[in-house]
Amino acid sequence: MTGLVAVCTFVATCPEDVLVSRPMLAFAVAVVLPFAVAPLRAQPTASRPDTVDRFIAAEMARRHIPGVSLAVVRGGNVIKAEGYGMADLEHRIAVTPQTVFKVGSVSKQFLATGVMLLVQDGRLSVDDPISKYYAGAPESWRDITVRHFLTHTSGVLREGPAFDAMKVQHDSVVIRSAFAAPLQFPTGSKYQYCNVCYFTLADLIARVSGKPWDAFLAERVFRPVAMTSTRTTTTTELIPNRARGYVWRDSGYVNAPEFLALRPSGAFLSSVLDLVKWDAALATDRVLTKASREAMWTPVRLTGGGSYGYGFGWTLDSVDGHWRVHHGGSLPGFRAEMARFPSDSLTVIVLTNGDGARPDEIAAGVARVYLSSGKRPGPPTGAATPWSYRAGLRTAGRASPARRPAPRTGWPTWPRTDSRRSSGTVHRRRPGGGPRGGPGPTPRGW
Repeated sequence: MTGLVAVCTFVATCPEDVLVSRPMLAFAVAVVLPFAVAPLRAQPTASRPDTVDRFIAAEMARRHIPGVSLAVVRGGNVIKAEGYGMADLEHRIAVTPQTVFKVGSVSKQFLATGVMLLVQDGRLSVDDPISKYYAGAPESWRDITVRHFLTHTSGVLREGPAFDAMKVQHDSVVIRSAFAAPLQFPTGSKYQYCNVCYFTLADLIARVSGKPWDAFLAERVFRPVAMTSTRTTTTTELIPNRARGYVWRDSGYVNAPEFLALRPSGAFLSSVLDLVKWDAALATDRVLTKASREAMWTPVRLTGGGSYGYGFGWTLDSVDGHWRVHHGGSLPGFRAEMARFPSDSLTVIVLTNGDGARPDEIAAGVARVYLSSGKRPGPPTGAATPWSYRAGLRTAGRASPARRPAPRTGWPTWPRTDSRRSSGTVHRRRPGGGPRGGPGPTPRGW
């Protein structure tokens, strides 16, 4: 609006004896007006909520989510980037697209990318046995390959027994603590989520590259893509625009606990704008070759002849018949989802700082706004088998309506951010369970 005011001021302040000719006025409008209009197009839609804004507001109220950051990319263009609610309740700092959240297991795609970069370098193969890199690996691990760890089909238990969220220790300590545990099922026969597998992949990146795995990923992925807000989690270093995590308890928010351990399977902090850059990189050969990307987005084949909708660090399924490549993430006080719809050139990224958030449902709901109804594109050639795609259509990834709490009436548009929270309360994770004392973390979290 400043530029438009300048045009008006130019005309209004001319001396009375100076006639403003049409050419002069046309020149002023032609030069200044474009700079006045462009900022107007970039203004947030908070004053005029659209369908997506109203949907997210309802989900925030229903799920008690303090803050949400959203980015929607279509055809390579960011068509929506918004912040909703609060990043920091104590200091009343609003969420923006620049806000930095813990992304939990969304991090797995970056570790898988690190492995594939080493494959591209000719330094390892996904069919190498893990024992090649781990002297002393148990006999039960003899047939386990890098591929099995990437796809959660190794049979190794989910968590390393030595893992302690409140203890800083080397990844190899956690990995070796799993050596004595028997396999949960025959290697390659089924899918079962495994975090210690991704601890092992992170340590494998370090062993093969000769660099700490986080330094390798910063050098080969984050810096080349200009992901300036993406880094490993930390409890001590200052992080600009960092969101705080919260748990809803007894009709108010409390601070979520902070893991002291750096957990490779859920290692990173990021923002929706950084993940937009990553999404753009995934559409090119800038980081990963086409062959690497197709390998990452191909359902794993099981020994029984079937397949499962998981690739290398990505879940593969569909929403209303639209092929989806996605992953969620969960750490205490944070939930995240990055969902790509390659056949529709659509990506939805949702980051939240509420322990009860369901960003997968939010992302699917937002995607439905933009996906044309009735169109049922399949996956690109080579990205999935016909069987796995049909299975994806049957499951579609939607939660049963019976499991969704009925919306409550009378709630405000945004969750309350006032004194209905107890300061200084730390919610401890019970052994073997989730941060809310429930049955434990969901498969795509932690």
